[in-house]
Amino acid sequence: MRPIELSYALKSGFENKGLIRNALMDLLQSVRNAGSISAAAKGLNLSYRHVWGELKRWESELGQTLIIWDKGQKARLSPFGDKLLWAERQAQARLAPQIEALHADLERAIALAFDDNTQVLPFHASHDDALAMLRKFCAQSTPPLHLDIQFTGSVDAIRALNQGRCTMAGFHTLVQPALGTLAQKTYKPLLKPGLHKVIGFASRWQGLIVSTGNPLKIKTLADAKNHRFVNRESGTGTRVVLDELMNMQGLHPNDFVGYDRTEPSHAAVAHAVASGQADVGLGLGNAAQALGLEFVPLVQEHYHLVCLKTTLNTPATQALLAVLQLPYWQSALNAMPGYCAQDSGQVQSLKQILPWWNFKQEKTVSVI
Repeated sequence: MRPIELSYALKSGFENKGLIRNALMDLLQSVRNAGSISAAAKGLNLSYRHVWGELKRWESELGQTLIIWDKGQKARLSPFGDKLLWAERQAQARLAPQIEALHADLERAIALAFDDNTQVLPFHASHDDALAMLRKFCAQSTPPLHLDIQFTGSVDAIRALNQGRCTMAGFHTLVQPALGTLAQKTYKPLLKPGLHKVIGFASRWQGLIVSTGNPLKIKTLADAKNHRFVNRESGTGTRVVLDELMNMQGLHPNDFVGYDRTEPSHAAVAHAVASGQADVGLGLGNAAQALGLEFVPLVQEHYHLVCLKTTLNTPATQALLAVLQLPYWQSALNAMPGYCAQDSGQVQSLKQILPWWNFKQEKTVSVI
């Protein structure tokens, strides 16, 4: 087994942090995209000599051919090079929530070291790319607000809030969830009117992620029966949504080949489909779009933020509300596939958003 060494760099800007950078993988991806060493070098702002030398050095180091160098033809990855790049990208997709959490931990430490005025808001939430984008907006606000986000399942996020391990939690439910649903049974015991405050964040579409062109003609959840399915972990909001849709349509886990196969994020679900390991999975449109896959919308849902009433007026929470209400933040959110900045930054009634509580008391009948 090859040893892996992790490192990080301090940057002045806000670049895409979706991956842990690796020079060899960047070279292989560029050669695949460009079709030549010279074009790959130009795209990376490196010299042809440097790229050629590095690829040769890595071939010697790994003892494997990385590039097919046929004279007069475009450079292409060898079977090993393709496999190596695929395996690394698959691992990164699976680890995306942990990578985001690692970035958050490091940025929090550095922010506190460099700027005593930086506000920090501990945050546990169901994984969502819009939250990753929100963190960048908050970091650029004045004064800076650092969202210390730990991505976890929706249930665990609310539990962390109730146990005092974070100040803000993020979870999602179907729009207007009905009484007696799985969502009610899951979230109602964790949330209490008068104790919790819900803050609007976004509405978004969940749907089926399928191969480009949708060759299996999957248009509904029932169409996914008997096909290779990739699921989210138990305790995640998406798993609750899936099980709720199955209950509504009379479907059973045994109807899906691979119901028990789980991935930790929407990106990992999309990567499983893109790599041919699965035919279909439930997830978000932006995860499908990022890999050039097809997305079949099924249901619209609200992504909620929730805090304790006692922390609603703290400076960090108020700073977050201010960012969520900014027009340029809401425009950026609306530009994400399947997202809408509905009620973003608005404090909402828990009983109206999640109508599961009935406080009407029955009249007491006196017996004489």
